Amino acid sequence: QMCGENIVTAEGLEHINFNKLISLNSSAALLWEKVVGKEFTAEEMAQYLIEAYGIGMELALKDSKALCQAWIDAGVAE
Repeated sequence: QMCGENIVTAEGLEHINFNKLISLNSSAALLWEKVVGKEFTAEEMAQYLIEAYGIGMELALKDSKALCQAWIDAGVAE
């Protein structure tokens, strides 16, 4: 947490690019806590969203794929 916000970036000071910091909303923070340090798929993340929020698979998968891509673009996931 930074200034009350959930923030992720690549590990280590040498990797910090303030243009690529990601501020996580509560749903993204929940997913980050579930998958950090593990291999995961967008489908697994979607299932966590369904369990937490009772949303449909189509929306959960769409959101999970978008979040995965944002994390890849920021260099915090592969």
